[in-house]
Amino acid sequence: MPSYTIADIRNITLVGHQSSGKTSLAEAILHTTGVTNRLGDVNAKTSNLDFLEEEKSRGCSIDSALARVSFQGKQINLIDTPGAPDFVGPAIASLAGVETAVCVISATAGIEVNTRRMMDRAKEYGLGRMIVINKIDANCDLGGLVGNIQELFGQECEVMNLPAGKGTKVLDCFARDDGESDFGSVADAHTALIERVVEADEALMEEYLEKGELDADKLSGVVGKAIAGGLFVPILFTNARGAVGVTELLDVITRYAPSPLEGKQRSLVKGEQETPLVPEAQGKFIGQVFKVFSDPKSNIKYTVCRIHAGGLKSDAQIHVGEQRKTQRPGQLYVLQGAEHQEIEEAIAGDLVAMAKLDTQIGDLMSLDADLGTIPMPRFPHPMFALAIEPKSRSDGDKVSGALAKFTEEDPCFMADRDPGTGELVIHGIGDLHLRSILSRMVQYFKLEVETKPPKVPYRETIMGSVKDVEYTHKKQTGGAGQFGRVIISMEPNERGKGYEFIDDIFGGAIDQAFRPSVDKGVQSQMKEGVLAGYPVVDVKVHLVDGKTHPVDSKDIAFQIAGREAFKKAFAQCKPVLLEPIVHLEVTVPNENVGDIQGDLASRRGRPEGQEMLPGGLSVIRGRVPLSEMSDYHSRLSSITGGQGSYSMEFSHYETVPSNLQQQIAEASRKAREEAKGG
Repeated sequence: MPSYTIADIRNITLVGHQSSGKTSLAEAILHTTGVTNRLGDVNAKTSNLDFLEEEKSRGCSIDSALARVSFQGKQINLIDTPGAPDFVGPAIASLAGVETAVCVISATAGIEVNTRRMMDRAKEYGLGRMIVINKIDANCDLGGLVGNIQELFGQECEVMNLPAGKGTKVLDCFARDDGESDFGSVADAHTALIERVVEADEALMEEYLEKGELDADKLSGVVGKAIAGGLFVPILFTNARGAVGVTELLDVITRYAPSPLEGKQRSLVKGEQETPLVPEAQGKFIGQVFKVFSDPKSNIKYTVCRIHAGGLKSDAQIHVGEQRKTQRPGQLYVLQGAEHQEIEEAIAGDLVAMAKLDTQIGDLMSLDADLGTIPMPRFPHPMFALAIEPKSRSDGDKVSGALAKFTEEDPCFMADRDPGTGELVIHGIGDLHLRSILSRMVQYFKLEVETKPPKVPYRETIMGSVKDVEYTHKKQTGGAGQFGRVIISMEPNERGKGYEFIDDIFGGAIDQAFRPSVDKGVQSQMKEGVLAGYPVVDVKVHLVDGKTHPVDSKDIAFQIAGREAFKKAFAQCKPVLLEPIVHLEVTVPNENVGDIQGDLASRRGRPEGQEMLPGGLSVIRGRVPLSEMSDYHSRLSSITGGQGSYSMEFSHYETVPSNLQQQIAEASRKAREEAKGG
């Protein structure tokens, strides 16, 4: 058994925007606690946590990295996450492994896009939160930044220490350290701190209101409860590279960050049933996968699991997800950046890695099969896309296999072959995200691909109805003939309801055996489209009559009759093209708002609101046709000088304006003719 208990564990993830200093802070923690004998440096490419070649070359984290340190008798499992908006997937996934999200904010840059996103995701997921303002040695308005934090994230955010000596040390507001802070008053901060924390305990609140002060020991016991309940978000100050405030941060984490016993409690969900998971050492093992990665040196796949109940030994037989077949871990590991340390056993509340298992992020791991799932945090839907084609045709299967591995490892990456266009399309959060994956595909698998913007996945549907459309397929070839006569009616289906085939024949006008053949023929034509070669959606087809020949009728005859009748009926039902619409959220400096709004209007965008953020930023929301977004990444960068960012998620399909419909149909027709000619 490990020498520590569940109550001794602190699971934290460092989140926030790119260049806020998360990795530098993690390196300072490793060095302060004696895990490393030198301070890793991102810029010097000596970081223990940014160990991938891609991370070293780009100078930023692209995946999460784990480490474990001991401090004051507590075991701290630390996850360092990427801060670039394109690599938000691993950052959000890390929330599933911890009780506390520590959001790192650069004192110079202030609140940025991923600051807001990760604070919101952590709150939404029910985690305790802390804020670390890093780089306090810079000459900047720290008091103003604290005010912005409280304005944006709520008055539950209160300083727990204050910088002093121009960022060379910090003063403990809880203990009321003597000294003059760089801004604000330690005494005032102490009072605000107490008033915030006592909200978590009615008895203490009454005592405080009565006496005007509280015993430090009593107050200390409720701080963790306030953090876990979201009533208190401590703000702390550090200069990671100068090792200022790092020990004090570790002290706050070990004293007040909730253990697995005190923090967010997960539940097993199966159907309508929800079963709370109690992190007890005894009982059967239950865990959840929150990270999957391949070792760049050995190419061995590793699974990182958060244990929610029971303990785990290497000889266990584990069910993964809905798989009936069990898997055996073989060996358990603690991760220290790129290093893997073998352990004999892991306990509830711990984070543990295993090798060579068939898993995906979010999978439930347990000793019993089919227990259900544990809800994961919400991930953004990957909307940025590239169509890819292997440079060597013989590499097609290898490319598909490589993409499958990246799909397992990244919850915001998808790859599929578009049924409407036939293209192999990869989807991610942004251009940087996808370019990074393609770069790693070259590095790890020696596979190169050509890229181009994907074809827009238009759809076809109808706005009108028609009754009794007839088609007879009749063929005589000297031998057995082919005969099938069908009569169909057609009408629109509710948007999003898809296709319905309704057998309205009374009697035996068409033999029962051939009616599914009509349905099959209709569906085959729907895949090919009628108007412009795009799949047809949201139609109801009623089979109302027809005729069967006693000798010549067969399956293929009614398939052809169904297909041709569908084409005739579709053309009479006011056919239209549908285009995908995305919900767009753009964050830009205030001075760029007008230009961005004008640009969105030129893209047929519809504004849906604007919000002013602290720190001179604005968020613009709207809905825009996906077809207008292919060059948006570069256009936004040009307008804002690289200071803007955006996210988009699929919203719905709607009718293409009539003036564009003919252009799209004509372009599609030419493309199909060229493809046939080639």
